[in-house]
Amino acid sequence: MAQEDNMQVVMGIIMEAGNAKAAAMQAITAAKAGDFDKADEFVKQANKDLVNAHNVQTDMLTKEAQGDHVKVDLYMVHAQDHLMTAITFIDLAKEIVELYKKVADKD
Repeated sequence: MAQEDNMQVVMGIIMEAGNAKAAAMQAITAAKAGDFDKADEFVKQANKDLVNAHNVQTDMLTKEAQGDHVKVDLYMVHAQDHLMTAITFIDLAKEIVELYKKVADKD
């Protein structure tokens, strides 16, 4: 994989993972304010962004499997770190939204 293509993959993963994490944070904020419909929409958006990040990653993995070696450098490690952090953050955001819903139901 050419260096320019590699950077495009890296930036794609970082951008989509960042969007996913931001949407998850907005979901928490909306749930905290009691707007659960909006929170659910933000969770859906976070999941869509996460799928986009996974698709970029899958394209990279497919190229690697086809013999087009992907250079693993600090940029790629950084991108993968963003993706894994976003996945974890979304999982926690879903739980936090559910907790806010339960608290609201008890009031």
